[in-house]
Amino acid sequence: MIQTGEFALFRDRHDAGQRLAQKLLHYKDAENTMVIALPRGGVTVGYDISLALRLPLDVLITRKLGTPSNPELAMGALAETGYRHMNEDVIREYHVSKAELDEEILCQESEIRRRIELYRGGRALPSLKGQTVILVDDGIATGATFYASLGALLKAETVKIVAAVTVAPPRVLAELKMLVDEVVVLHRAEWFFGIGQFYEQFPQVEDEEVITCLEEVRRALTRERKLPA
Repeated sequence: MIQTGEFALFRDRHDAGQRLAQKLLHYKDAENTMVIALPRGGVTVGYDISLALRLPLDVLITRKLGTPSNPELAMGALAETGYRHMNEDVIREYHVSKAELDEEILCQESEIRRRIELYRGGRALPSLKGQTVILVDDGIATGATFYASLGALLKAETVKIVAAVTVAPPRVLAELKMLVDEVVVLHRAEWFFGIGQFYEQFPQVEDEEVITCLEEVRRALTRERKLPA
């Protein structure tokens, strides 16, 4: 079994976020641009990107739809906007019934509502029409949640989407390049045992940390705007 940190490239998510920010400096102080992070781990990465680029940070809540016999295996993903990305091959191979799929969707819809209430006080995702969005996660393995998030953003009439991730397989990166305007990645990895293998420290991110990251970025940007030119 591959332990966390055995093939570590990053100290932790903050280190990864700071490194990604260096590759995104051409967006610093850009107008009509914001960082959208996937909770929960992606928010810690997005936090450092937002602070470095002086851009707003928000979350797009997307949940993996776990296969009944193997919950860690994604048979799809569901974004808070209602957009779904389905892995039909997994559904067929594991003989997932419509009832099982519907049950998992209901379960994840409930969790999405809980997180919307917790992270944004029940507010809907702000309008992204005409915005450049930097979509951030702490790594991509199968890509199900990231693809669902991209689908939601494309329907939101964004003008540009930048995929910013720490690590991903070459196959996923090739697909992303056909879907988004720009892909920024720190490491390509063919063999995945888990995203945590690329971090020295990869603790589970709790809701409190997500809320703290969002609030600290908001306070930091508010302070900067109050400073004289």
